[in-house]
Amino acid sequence: MKRKIAPARPARKLFGTDGIRGIANEYPMTPEVALQLGRAVTFVAGRGKAHVPRILLGKDTRLSGYMLEQAIASGVCATGGRVMLCGPMPTPAIAHLTVSMRADAGIVISASHNPYQDNGIKVFGADGFKLPDDAESEIERLMEDEQLLGKRSTGPGIGKAEKLEDARGRYVVFLKQTFPDDLSLDGVRVVVDAAHGAAYRVAPLVLQELGAQVTAVGVKPNGVNINKDVGALHPDHVRAEVVKRGAAIGIALDGDADRVMLVDEKGQVVDGDQMLAMCAARMVLDGTLKKKTVVATVMSNLGLEHSLAGIGAKLTRTQVGDRYVVEAMRSGGFNLGGEQSGHLLFLDHTSTGDGVLAALQVLALMLRTGKPVSELAAGAMQRVPQVLENVTLRARRPLEDMRRLGELAAKVTRELGSSGRVLIRWSGTEPKLRIMLEGPREDHIHAWAKDLADAARRDAQGE
Repeated sequence: MKRKIAPARPARKLFGTDGIRGIANEYPMTPEVALQLGRAVTFVAGRGKAHVPRILLGKDTRLSGYMLEQAIASGVCATGGRVMLCGPMPTPAIAHLTVSMRADAGIVISASHNPYQDNGIKVFGADGFKLPDDAESEIERLMEDEQLLGKRSTGPGIGKAEKLEDARGRYVVFLKQTFPDDLSLDGVRVVVDAAHGAAYRVAPLVLQELGAQVTAVGVKPNGVNINKDVGALHPDHVRAEVVKRGAAIGIALDGDADRVMLVDEKGQVVDGDQMLAMCAARMVLDGTLKKKTVVATVMSNLGLEHSLAGIGAKLTRTQVGDRYVVEAMRSGGFNLGGEQSGHLLFLDHTSTGDGVLAALQVLALMLRTGKPVSELAAGAMQRVPQVLENVTLRARRPLEDMRRLGELAAKVTRELGSSGRVLIRWSGTEPKLRIMLEGPREDHIHAWAKDLADAARRDAQGE
């Protein structure tokens, strides 16, 4: 199998694979930058419109969210916009509400699964989709040169801010509508972990209103405990609760609830690849998987590809980042995609990854088939052993210039043949080289991954 080296993203100073990220109150995650972003987004969103641009603004539960929320809102108002404050809400909720409220843009303040010291800002267009790279690049240019934004609004032209009081209720109604009308969660025991994050109220409420017996953890945010030893990155807490309470399923969300990891009734973790495999199998059976194709990233396990081939479907891969999965789905006319990390995209229902919505689809599948989650996951795909080695280097270098790494990767690729893969890429958010290998022998790929990491270090040192 040909060695795969992921292509680099277009160079941008602020925006990465999922918006702007950084340590809160350090550049670029400062109120000054946030204010400029609020101005730029409002300018772009209102261009050519006859009405005052309307911007939805949501956040997760980080302490720094207050600071950035006020700054962005000030930027919107300074540019003559109307900002609707949604408070702590999941990222996918803002995407949905932007469309349902017919707003011109939606902004989310969140660093997703990162610790509370970090924060981030991501922007959705009026269609509920994350902005494409060229639109983010334009916003960066506007933020750098204030003169491009034109004259500031004064007098009655200054905008205003208001709280969207029923934001949570609107989103809960939407989520319930994605669950089949002929099914009920009455009596089903569910453990849900909201990671002390944005879904701390929404997730338990949706499940309860659908009839489930809910045990909720990670629902006491204090501004500094988001993602701390809870949620999608730390599913052990949910595993223990599922086993202890005899629950049918555990749902572990991340801080902004756009991704999910599940735990079956035996306490085994079910990742995004497995969820894609089981949902795809059902959709093929029902004739609802468009073009019999699933979209995933280069990081998805080779076992997913094999499982889809077994049911007459195929896998299309993209570079890492759920935004690129969505772009491929939209351009190809596909309706199911996602990432191994738990971003699942059901474009028949929504425009971005939604952890609660994805969990509801798996619960519906469990009820439809009468099978426990463990059986569904085991029958969906057989995982190919996979290892990931992260190498922190002093500076980024073009991969084609790293001779030792390239030569060894080519050799390993020949050894693996069609039974495995080698993927080498730079992280989109950190100064790290990510080396991923898949193959039938776990001991072999572990050793090769270490060798490749050593070769990368030698290349970086100029040896």
